[in-house]
Amino acid sequence: MVAILISLILMFSFSPAVAMTSNENETNSLSTYIVQVRRPEGGVSVESLYSWYNSFLPAIKSTSNQQQSRMVYSYKNVISGFAAKLTPEEVKAMETKDGFVSARVERTLPLHTTHSTSFLGLQQSMGFWRESNYGKGVIVGVLDTGVTPGHPSFSDIGVPPPPAKWKGKCDGTTCNNKLIGARNFGSSNPPLDEEGHGTHTASTAAGNFVEGANEFGQANGTASGVAPLAHLAIYKVCGDTGCLDSDILAAMDTAIDDGVDVLSLSLGGGSVPFYDDSVAVGAFSAIQKGIFVSCSAGNEGPFYQTLSNEAPWILTVGASTIDRTITASAQLGNGQVYDGESIFQPKDFPVTQLPLVYAGANGNESSAWCAPGSLTNSDVQGKVVLCERGGGIARIGKGQEVKDAGGAAMILMNDELNAYSTLADPHVLPATHVSYAAGLSIKAYINSTSSPTATILFKGTSIGTKSAPEVSAFSSRGPSLASPGILKPDIIGPGVNILAAWPISVENNTNTKSTFNMISGTSMSCPHLSGVAALVKSAHPEWSPAAIKSAILTTADILNLEGKPIIEQRLLPADIFAVGAGHVNPSKANDPGLVYDIQPDDYIPYLCGLNYTDQQVEAIVQRNVQCSNVSIISEAELNYPSFSITLQSSTPQTYTRTVTNVGQAQSSYYPQIVAPPGVNVTVKPDGIMFTETNQTAKYSVTFTKSGNIDAEFAQGYLNWISNEQTVRSPVVVIFE
Repeated sequence: MVAILISLILMFSFSPAVAMTSNENETNSLSTYIVQVRRPEGGVSVESLYSWYNSFLPAIKSTSNQQQSRMVYSYKNVISGFAAKLTPEEVKAMETKDGFVSARVERTLPLHTTHSTSFLGLQQSMGFWRESNYGKGVIVGVLDTGVTPGHPSFSDIGVPPPPAKWKGKCDGTTCNNKLIGARNFGSSNPPLDEEGHGTHTASTAAGNFVEGANEFGQANGTASGVAPLAHLAIYKVCGDTGCLDSDILAAMDTAIDDGVDVLSLSLGGGSVPFYDDSVAVGAFSAIQKGIFVSCSAGNEGPFYQTLSNEAPWILTVGASTIDRTITASAQLGNGQVYDGESIFQPKDFPVTQLPLVYAGANGNESSAWCAPGSLTNSDVQGKVVLCERGGGIARIGKGQEVKDAGGAAMILMNDELNAYSTLADPHVLPATHVSYAAGLSIKAYINSTSSPTATILFKGTSIGTKSAPEVSAFSSRGPSLASPGILKPDIIGPGVNILAAWPISVENNTNTKSTFNMISGTSMSCPHLSGVAALVKSAHPEWSPAAIKSAILTTADILNLEGKPIIEQRLLPADIFAVGAGHVNPSKANDPGLVYDIQPDDYIPYLCGLNYTDQQVEAIVQRNVQCSNVSIISEAELNYPSFSITLQSSTPQTYTRTVTNVGQAQSSYYPQIVAPPGVNVTVKPDGIMFTETNQTAKYSVTFTKSGNIDAEFAQGYLNWISNEQTVRSPVVVIFE
């Protein structure tokens, strides 16, 4: 599992119910359905609610226990409904009952998948970490593969007892003031992490300080989560066989009751309408209770329209690099050196040149990919082998094939799609992962001489890569399919080569045990932002989830460490559908000046504007809605801290926003427009003056197409500038 790039991507697509009647002999056709029903008028108690749910289940001729066993979960927070084992015919019969709203089959889906806090500007005993008290008193709930309770990252040194509101518990494991809750859903076993992913994400969000953290001696230093003194509540919803929709809903339902402040979900799904997306539905119930929800954007980049977790009440997080590299360089016989990466850096590998071969020289594509068994009859004994990335074969698996065939080392070249985006893996033999361009040069060298040679130079850990942060190739891109009028992803954060806690019992590829592991994915960037949200929540407990999100987005960085635009895997400037608002800057988020606030009910006119039916909106907001009685708004009219506009003609489009002053009482802001090419942008009024904190003000923005544009979209910014702050809203205009 150490070798796997994990990202827990769940695709919540549901099958429509079909017709049938109950029959005990049809046990084999039972599936777990998520069933939503309307609560009785006037409300009911928890006990009565359970009885109401049971009334929808088919009558079983034998014992009541058999009927009870059909009920998997009874929900009371995330949805009005339950999960039950049913046949399609039983669901069809259920549709005729008063109060029935919807039913959908859940699916089991597979798992995919230290210095970062310093890179984010968080320093011990100073700045935002100290001002936010390191997240003390905030409870971060993590839905993942479980936890490793005895890991030093979950020590409670310096962590106070949980707040009185905490109602959770630990099942079958030992907790402390750091790890205050641990539950397993879908199993009665303790919520222990056998995959590593959950331990890694939990420690990234809120792991305590651990000195001497490293992997294979690399990336050595003091590891910590972003909110190191916050509390952690773990909800195990996934294992090695996948994650169940009903378990995720049950965990969110429980977390709301338990009293968490932040929910971190490094999981998600392909684009579906929000009413069919269990994470979106559960997250809406969470924000109604003031709980901030952070989710991963997905690992389907660099293609457009590949996002997960698109709902505007969720913070959708893409992945970027940090300024640390674990360099391993390929040195060729002609003197050329190509830098790459590897976390495994053997000290005894000879610097003398070895014969170099291209695994695909025989014309066999599987050999080029170093697929299992493809090198069995190849002459690679004692040689450096060039392998190509791709073919659905794990990067470390390619190295295993080279090793099994007797190869001395591997150079892994990127495919064209991933370009310059490389990763530091714990390879099973001396290896380096180089760019596509480097790979082409190495191929050309091999073809230029009858006796090509190479070696690997292991250069260790270095800090200060000026091009950081860069958007990783795997990070999913917008625009949103479910709601194009909302800019997604919202933001990017550290998600490449992230060192964090790992189950102590897991052995690495050198047959030594390690308590830390370096992996990559938007699964890693999501908990970074969950931790930032916890810090902001600790510093500003009165802020709503939308206000916290706004503070994070409007203060994001759009330049890298050398003051140039953030780039992507081709070393070109990353566009707005890759970075969203930009790269998170925690310290700035603590003092945003202005915020764009949204209350839960404000989403109802937006949802009606998506042309959802009353029943579909009800499935999300958990109460009766009649869109015909609602002042419907378009997506771009939601009070979101960004603008995503579609222009089909030169007809002006005007949108209004409301900002709340959370900075100095006496303050004035003036607009600065960086207009998207081909678009005229005007703002009214030309200044906003505040006289007190929490005072609100409205402004309008008009967008007009200014000519024929030879592009699908254009991007810019609207800044509100005071003497102290710049409040930046990204703007994207899609041309049709």
